[in-house]
Amino acid sequence: MFSSAHIESLPVQTGRGTGPAPLQGVLIADFTHYIAGAYASMMLADLGATVIKIEPPGKGDDFRYYPPHADGFGQDGAAYLWANRNKLSCAVDLKHPQGKQWVLDLLAQADVLIENYSTGVMDKLGLGYEALQPVRPNLVYCSVSAYGRQGSQAHRSGFDSVIQGESGFASQNGYADRPGVRAASPVMDIATAMMASNAVLAALLHRSHTGQGQYVEVAMCDVAAGMTGYAAMQTLCTGLEPMRHGNVSPDTSPTGVFSCADGEFFLHCGNTAIFQRLFEQVVQRPDIAFDPAYQHSAGRRQGREHLTNVLQTLFQAQPWSLWQQRLASAGVPAGLIQTVGAALHSPLMMERGMVGRLAHPTLGWVPNVASPWRFAESPVVQAVAAPLLGQHTRQVSLDVLAWPSERLNAALEQGALQAGVIPECVHKE
Repeated sequence: MFSSAHIESLPVQTGRGTGPAPLQGVLIADFTHYIAGAYASMMLADLGATVIKIEPPGKGDDFRYYPPHADGFGQDGAAYLWANRNKLSCAVDLKHPQGKQWVLDLLAQADVLIENYSTGVMDKLGLGYEALQPVRPNLVYCSVSAYGRQGSQAHRSGFDSVIQGESGFASQNGYADRPGVRAASPVMDIATAMMASNAVLAALLHRSHTGQGQYVEVAMCDVAAGMTGYAAMQTLCTGLEPMRHGNVSPDTSPTGVFSCADGEFFLHCGNTAIFQRLFEQVVQRPDIAFDPAYQHSAGRRQGREHLTNVLQTLFQAQPWSLWQQRLASAGVPAGLIQTVGAALHSPLMMERGMVGRLAHPTLGWVPNVASPWRFAESPVVQAVAAPLLGQHTRQVSLDVLAWPSERLNAALEQGALQAGVIPECVHKE
């Protein structure tokens, strides 16, 4: 369940300047659910696009039901709120003739369509690229999938954790004496979303030069191949599989987790200059800092155990406050290991305005992790909480599609559309 007191302790999130947002005037028809597609369209909404999230009546996006929820059950859980801010929700039955016509009327104006249904679903609905391209040739059509829309694996469904395992990503994580582990954060979903939003931006730029729309495909399995990092190139160059090293980097030394008198911190010594500053200025061991044996990466890797032991003995004798000051002054990358909650409430995140609360029509206040973009002339939009199911069906039908009220009401009565009912909500200041 949500903690109202915890949420209301957060500052009210405000905008970052004035001026037109980068994608102001761009209309996006959003047929996405879960993360990879929905997070992509949310980033485009952050940049000012009008993103109309099209959901099935009654149930909506399955991601709405991921816990926790405000009252322990129901819709609009924390996960859904995280991936759907700044969108308009319209509940539309895509199999109903009036629902299908509603979508076609929207697409007659839309600049972008983005979808992440299973392969073949949009085609069966008559909303595939081949069906739409002749009547809307300037439409940017972005298809996000697990294994691509063509080929032997196109029929497969996929989730982040499965792709982490299949791609080799999980095999790199953890310790050598036990099986690999997946990252708890849905990194493949998020990376795929980033690639998809970038692809849409590139296609819009192409259209601005040529007037042409196009089909854009992003497959999570393809993204995952790059998400293994430079380990992919190392493996292709040597034929050797990466080993699991826990918190230690196999490429640089000293790196890893060290204990101080009152906590643990991560330190990364990425080159010779940092190594010298670490041992001369931070731990005051110039004899090691300038030892000829450690002036090259290979020597430091070979001496990893000795260097780590020296540092650990010194670090554990003093509190983090002392080491933090010395490390920062010397320009040595290091940071205290924190929980998710501690990190989000840290002075750094508060100073940068990354965490706050937004008004919600039924929940009062909900937390928000802000977009990281900062533009001098075209700021991201003021954040609005993720919508209720069908919250904007009436608004979009009347204001965007210019449907007469009689036609809208008939479609609602027939079940082709569903309009959310928004109760009055009072926010405590």
